[in-house]
This record gives sequence, structure tokens and C-alpha cells, in this order.
Amino acid sequence: MRWAKLCSGARYNLATSGIANLPLAELPVRAEELELLGNESYGYGPLVERIAARYGAPRECVVEAMGTSMANHLAMAATVEPGDEVLIEAPAYGLLIELAEYLGARVERFERRFEDGFAIDVDALRRKVSERTRLIVLTNLHNPSGVEAAESALRAAGEVAQRVGANVLVDEVYLELDADRPGRTIFRAGGPFIVTSSLTKAFGLSGLRCGWVLAEAALAEKMWRINDLYGVNPAGIAQRLSVVAFDHLRAIGERAQRMLAANRALLKELVESRPEMEAVWPAAGTILFARLKNGQSEAFCRALREKYEVSVVPGRFFGMPEFFRIGVGGETEMVRASLGQLGRALDEFSRKQ
Repeated sequence: MRWAKLCSGARYNLATSGIANLPLAELPVRAEELELLGNESYGYGPLVERIAARYGAPRECVVEAMGTSMANHLAMAATVEPGDEVLIEAPAYGLLIELAEYLGARVERFERRFEDGFAIDVDALRRKVSERTRLIVLTNLHNPSGVEAAESALRAAGEVAQRVGANVLVDEVYLELDADRPGRTIFRAGGPFIVTSSLTKAFGLSGLRCGWVLAEAALAEKMWRINDLYGVNPAGIAQRLSVVAFDHLRAIGERAQRMLAANRALLKELVESRPEMEAVWPAAGTILFARLKNGQSEAFCRALREKYEVSVVPGRFFGMPEFFRIGVGGETEMVRASLGQLGRALDEFSRKQ
């Protein structure tokens, strides 16, 4: 995260994974809808109701959070004690690992292999789970590959967890980028599932910090109480703006999908024209996890930044330094120019090998 905040910026930015921010002028809000009043209870009623309605969850199962990162923190803190075992996919978003370690958990990993299209290998998961496992952590869409998990695999992971008395935390922050089935979530499968998400990645609303957890009611209550240790109450004006966003989410999502359709077409054209680069093409989303066939991806990332002013996310942040993550959620003209620079860098790098 420190790298993302301080080092990822570049003239040609392919490191950002979310949709470009929606201008405030495009959010149809009236001044009379906003107040500088905080909410003094556990959840702002209109916002909790909208989250619950979109995802088909009981109101008492919804916990507001400051973005998906805090949602993940609350979910883990409510389910993991020091010394417990947490089983996390590999490759994985690094903060999920660091969060488990911060909470004193023992982290184990199970592999999602490039050769298998980064699919969830339930047999690999089953071999790694133990009686000490208290939480299995997955992302869907997978971060960093963008691959969508099969619902059958997620349900099988839930069955594995139930046999040892564990929960399954699924970070779904990228899932709304699959516009064919809005509001989809594995939480409705019941059982051991805890889900986190936000309005950030798929809708270009990062400034609202509107995140949430979906969990069974007793766990949700525990998370609200844990949150009292951190922020007590969110910013009331952000809650009210988030309600407005939910009320216009279809139009906001259509804007994001128009941008994403153009950007993904540009990215696919690049990938299909570059024999020196390989990747699993995801069916939806803003990200692609690629590698150079000659194994020089780390050096390529450095050259991209230093000579071509292109920023991508080095694979070392996901535990796979032979890869790099490309993000195409930005404005289309910026993405077009950035991918052009990436192509020129590939031309030069290939000639030198």
C-alpha cells in the first residue's frame, strides 16, 4: 500500500485498478440532501437498507466500513484470534496477508496456478486446511488476475470450511465489474460465508469510502463493536452521498462499463499481438496479470518506469515477481496512450534479449 500511495504514480498509469473517479458534478445530488450531522448509531439506516436490498441480505447482516480495507479488517478481527490459522490464496492481495499477520494469525497458503487459469483448486485447498484453520480468504474477482471464481468452487470451499468450523471471507470488491449480474454475491449461499466490498473499484466512487461487510447477524454485531475502537462513526456527509450513489447506481455503472469496454478492447488487442507476453484473459474487470515468457518481468517493470514513464504493479507485491499487473480502469485516452508506451517498451525489451 505504501508503494501504491507514494510510488505508483506515473505519466502513463496502468497501476490503478479501479474505474476512474466519477466527477461530483455527475452525481445528481442536491444541497438539501446533505447535512453536516453525524450518525450516532450502528449504521445509517437509509444506507444500510440500500446495501441490504442490492445484495439480498437481511439488514442486521450489513456492517458499514470505511472502504473494503477496513471491511476486511473488521471481518478478520471478528473471526481470528492470535495463534489461529488463516488459509489465504496465492497469489493474493498483499494486505490480506499482512492483516492476518497483524492480528497474530498463522498464515498458510494454497496455490491458484497460472497453468490452471488461476481457478480455485478445491483439492489444493482441502489439503491445506486443518483443524486449526479458522478462516479461508479468497478474492472474487481474483486479485491480481481478475479471474472469476466458479460458484461451484466457492460453495465447495464453504463445505471444506464448515468441516473444520471455519469461515470463508470473500473479498468481492471487483465483482460488480461483471455487469451481467449486478448485485451478485456468494453471501446468499449462507453457511460460513462473509463478504466484503465497496463502491470504489467498479463505480469510480473511491472518495466516498463506502464499504461494507455481509455476515451472519451475531458476527455483524461483533464487527460493529470492534469498529467502535477505530472510528466510532463515519462521516455523515459521505453516508448521505453514498445513498445518492446507490439510488443512481445503474447510471453510474453504465458509465463505468462504457469506459471499461473500450479499455478492455485496447488491452486485448495488445495482449493478442504480443507473443513475448502471456496472461490468462479474464472475462470481466479492470486488471490483467501478465508475464514475459523470457522470465524478465521484474527488469521490464523497472525499464517501463524509468524510460517509458509507465507504471504497472510489479508481481513481487503478490508474491510472484515473474508477473506484473496491468490496470485499465482509467480514462480511455490515457489507457490508449499508456498501452502504446507499453507496446514500445516490449519492442525494445524484446530486441535486447
